[in-house]
Amino acid sequence: MPSDATLSDTQDADIQSWHEKLGPGLITGAADDDPSGIATYSQAGSQFGYNILWTALITYPLMVAIQMISARIGRASGHGLATNIRRHYPLGLLYGSVALLLVANIINIAADLSAMGAAVNLVIGGPARLYIVCLALLTIFLQVFVPYKSYVKILKWMTLALFSYVGIIFAVKVDWGSVALRTAMPHISWSKDYITTVVAVFGTTISPYLFFWQASQEVEELHSKDAQQALKHAPLQGAANLKRIRLDTLIGMAFSNVIAFFIVLTAAATLHAHGITNIQTSSQAAQALKPIAGALAFMLFSIGIVGTGLLALPVLAGSAAYAMAGTFKWRNSLESKPRLAKHFYGIIVLACLVGVAVTFTPIDPIKALYWSAVINGVVSVPIMVLLMFMVVNRKIMGEFIAPALLRILGWIATAVMGLAAVGMFWFMLT
Repeated sequence: MPSDATLSDTQDADIQSWHEKLGPGLITGAADDDPSGIATYSQAGSQFGYNILWTALITYPLMVAIQMISARIGRASGHGLATNIRRHYPLGLLYGSVALLLVANIINIAADLSAMGAAVNLVIGGPARLYIVCLALLTIFLQVFVPYKSYVKILKWMTLALFSYVGIIFAVKVDWGSVALRTAMPHISWSKDYITTVVAVFGTTISPYLFFWQASQEVEELHSKDAQQALKHAPLQGAANLKRIRLDTLIGMAFSNVIAFFIVLTAAATLHAHGITNIQTSSQAAQALKPIAGALAFMLFSIGIVGTGLLALPVLAGSAAYAMAGTFKWRNSLESKPRLAKHFYGIIVLACLVGVAVTFTPIDPIKALYWSAVINGVVSVPIMVLLMFMVVNRKIMGEFIAPALLRILGWIATAVMGLAAVGMFWFMLT
């Protein structure tokens, strides 16, 4: 017989408002459109116009599947991905994956900070490097000293920054008939540049740090509510929580892909239409917009870079910390006091500070971002394979193994990313 507390908690989950049910999925989806991602989408739109918009239609169901699997593992097992890998799979897989994840995340943090500093410089002038340091310190302060329950509310509100990319469209002229036609029936080129761009879009959209973050956030949500338990130990809580995860992930990933669509669309309708096809960074895209689309579009694009960066930095640093903590059995929770989870918070601080340090070196941020994409592409595939094995492992999931449709979509996503990784290496060697 289930306890009154368990029944009450399950009933409370059922009557939550839709806004209260949004959390890990929404934040994860929004963090995917970080300044580095903005640069990739801007490059895609400026180079190939509307003929790259179709990718958002493909990445959405694949992203939903793999992020829903990640969330399901975290909620059913009560542990993050690294802990589950350590408990059930060879340690060599764990150490290799986490090491590469840490390197990729730090490089990504550096690239995002560089873009954010440049964006602030474009808007108000002044020293970009000073802004980089200030933005990194702000991220560290919020993540280390603001408890999870409060911090997650801040992150949810910060997702609104991405609407700036929807607002830009109203400041530019768009041929919506051509948009619809080219989205449904694009001119696909088999050239090296086009295929490389498609691979980059897929690699930017489906990244391993998002898997670790969403699974760990489900664990945070579990510990932040009284009477909640890992689903495999409290099956009566399953229906309400899986329904919440499904809604949260569907909306969060839709948000991510819609914003990516609008960034590509903005670059296609403005930069590509005016013959500007060589965009390397998000700040270059913002600067190039000003004479074409006006000061409003420029301002919205620049503000979006800073806003999305402030959302992405804690996800990048946090996912690295969760992965390291799960690997070495450290206490890990954004709800914990800093003195009680020193190693966990230490990784967050270290990842941000090393990211800052990289921006002060002669390392080319464009090349750094390229190698980050390469590492993410390499890391994604084995981690996705592990996710697919974990989500059907009853020792991890209890009775909450993934249904057939979710497994099929998950394996399709894994195969697509595997092909993308092979394609990436092919073009590197040719």
